[in-house]
Amino acid sequence: MIDFELTPIMKMAMEFTHNYARDVMRPIARKYDEEEHKEPTEFIQKTHEMFSSMGFSFSTARAGEEKEEKEEKAESSEKHSRPKMEMNLLGAISVEELAWGCPGLTLRIPGPGLGGAAIMAAGTPEQKKRFMKVLVGSKPSYGAMALTEPGFGSDASAVATTAVKDGDYFILNGTKIFVTGGDMADLYVVWATLGKDLGRAGIKAFVVEKGTPGLKMARLEHKLGIRASDTAEVVLEDCRVHKDNLLGGEKKEEKGFKGAMQTFDATRPMVAAMAIGIARAAYDYIYDDFVTKGGLEINYGKALHKRGYLETVFEDMEAKINASRLLTWKAAWMLDHNLPNLKEASMAKAKAGTVVDEITQKAIELYGPEGYSRRHLLEKWMRDAKVYDVFEGTGQIQRLVVARAILDYTRKELK
Repeated sequence: MIDFELTPIMKMAMEFTHNYARDVMRPIARKYDEEEHKEPTEFIQKTHEMFSSMGFSFSTARAGEEKEEKEEKAESSEKHSRPKMEMNLLGAISVEELAWGCPGLTLRIPGPGLGGAAIMAAGTPEQKKRFMKVLVGSKPSYGAMALTEPGFGSDASAVATTAVKDGDYFILNGTKIFVTGGDMADLYVVWATLGKDLGRAGIKAFVVEKGTPGLKMARLEHKLGIRASDTAEVVLEDCRVHKDNLLGGEKKEEKGFKGAMQTFDATRPMVAAMAIGIARAAYDYIYDDFVTKGGLEINYGKALHKRGYLETVFEDMEAKINASRLLTWKAAWMLDHNLPNLKEASMAKAKAGTVVDEITQKAIELYGPEGYSRRHLLEKWMRDAKVYDVFEGTGQIQRLVVARAILDYTRKELK
């Protein structure tokens, strides 16, 4: 039986994060959009303290622990019963609310981040314990993923950064671009190749800790949207990384490229949730003006030919937001229940990335010149929205992933 009812804890988290987004994040959203690269120090510290006290910052670590527990009990008759805490679903619900406040500031919130997700997807038990202690410690910490390079975007198998074995160390050389949180990261998960002749099998992920000689941040990007979140270019020059920092270890059975790619099965629903939060922010803003204050009546039972243009627009927006949310919740729920969610995660991100573009643009269209002005946050949300069809795999890539899954095609068969 399908159950769409949220647990009391999920409802509490939704209410708490919405209130926090409304009272703390929304009031400073414009400030940190205008003052790009200015660190919101007070916000970071306050958010870390508050969410840590509630256990929110431990979500990625705890989710990974629960996944391991489920794998150990794979033969149990209760394999797919509802776990005590569906951390990925809880995360998607909370992230939507936070992005409703400000997606850029949401990306500034301390925690495991994309780097932590990669560690939980491909790391050994020892690596998970060692590195997650850094990322969920007593001080604000952040884990970044360094994947994209000047020579490629969506094709992760084209990694050119090299890793050369030197005794107990690997020497890393290369340049990584568009690293989210690259300026504040305590550790980076860096993808590099042991040799182009090895193909995808030669691509490995290394944990490079802040302060490691040879690791440096080259510059910060000036961006269209999510300007409160810094995006960096990171350079590695003869950066020596111990073999213990090779995710999964050196054993033949280590997950390598495939394991690291599973990172995105967990993070794409979160990215989709952020996009939904932005779409909802724009929708709520114009709904309040046109419906709550303006007196527009939306009658869902009225025949289609009797509805006015604005009624149809609002109904269409609401339907798209709800459809995106259900796709996202399903992808997160499947991950919580240890079910493969590659197709569903890509569906969620592709749908949400399209919907947030459509809704933010339509909101500005309805407002006319006012919507284009900086007197409202509508233009900011439209700028913020654009990246959600780009980062962590473009919309086109998501559709390829979905098509391969449905048609049972390999990467070589469908490019």
